[in-house]
Amino acid sequence: MDETRLKNSVSDRKGNQVEYRKRPTAAQHAADMADYMEEGCARALALDNRGPLRFAADGALHPNILAAYWTHGFYVFEDVIDQVELEELRTGVNDMVRRAPAAPGAKVDAVGQPALGHDLVRDTYLWVTPLSDPLGGTAAGGGRHPSKMLEPVPDGETPDKVIYLMFNMCEAMDAGLRVYGHPGLLAVAEAINGPDFVPYNDAIFIKQPGLGASVAWHQDGVTHWDSPDWDEGSHGFNFQVQLYRSTPANCLWVVPGTHKLGKVDIKQMVEANGGSDRLPTAVPLFCEAGSVTVANRQILHGSFANTSPDQRVSLTFGFHRRAAVIGQHGALVAGENEVYDDARIFERSSVIATAIDARARHFAAETRYFYQPFVGFEDQFRWDDSARKRLKNYSLKDLGI
Repeated sequence: MDETRLKNSVSDRKGNQVEYRKRPTAAQHAADMADYMEEGCARALALDNRGPLRFAADGALHPNILAAYWTHGFYVFEDVIDQVELEELRTGVNDMVRRAPAAPGAKVDAVGQPALGHDLVRDTYLWVTPLSDPLGGTAAGGGRHPSKMLEPVPDGETPDKVIYLMFNMCEAMDAGLRVYGHPGLLAVAEAINGPDFVPYNDAIFIKQPGLGASVAWHQDGVTHWDSPDWDEGSHGFNFQVQLYRSTPANCLWVVPGTHKLGKVDIKQMVEANGGSDRLPTAVPLFCEAGSVTVANRQILHGSFANTSPDQRVSLTFGFHRRAAVIGQHGALVAGENEVYDDARIFERSSVIATAIDARARHFAAETRYFYQPFVGFEDQFRWDDSARKRLKNYSLKDLGI
């Protein structure tokens, strides 16, 4: 191997040089990743931050869980969504995929019917080239993704574009709205961000087998990095509800503890790693179907192109501290530069209140969550036909910081 090629490689655990600049085939990429994934799993299992959703005697999130979250910046909650709800969510997602535009920008689906979301202001679907990195090295999201991920060459014939993200979950699928009102997950949001927590946004990540695109290493959040009040929770967190088994090959990876470091120099970290996107201390958030991961939005995170035979579908939705949002100018979502005043926050937060009622009606035996900002207003946000109208284009009111 010549000197130039050596600079674009690192050693695997057997001491063999592995090239990262040259684009491998999907099969080669999957094989090359095997050792890295095994080592990442071992690092993940050595941490004390996975297990069932547990609460203390007073009903608060168990303090050991909260301590582990703040220490590492993430937690893996196992067996949160039961099989009945899991199937409802899968059916809802499959219906959204079935009703997608026949091609990017089309107004009709594959059978000529109006595509889902054709009448909405914001596109419901985001499409990308298979196995690509659509964000790395671009100015998207305020330039949060400074380094490009490796882009394997797909094996065999592939579509020009595949669905990467789907939006408007709470409007497009009733099961999606109901999981947004999950009492256990909302109790976690309260424990992390206080009882007056507010929403961020929601999106469904789809990583098709052998086609799913990567997400370049990044930290979320843009507004508070230089704030004198900045701390490890300033930009909130995201849940990911996993509808299928999430594997090291298709799941989100994080670098534990980076939520405490402020804004890190991602490009320098990659360069110090020989240009490889396989950061040496990262861990995968692998888990079984029905598990829910929670990750601090300031933690360094990303995912690799899915060259595995396993699909991943993650329902992603986040929450902030109210104090971190009030008075801020919008960022990262529709309506940038709008000021987040009380009225704007109340309007977007009403989706949570509606979701709680929708869930209570569907899962009548379940204990309902009481969302502090809407206590006393419940009758105004019941789940009915008028609520469906209120939800239209709700994502335009997302609260991005």
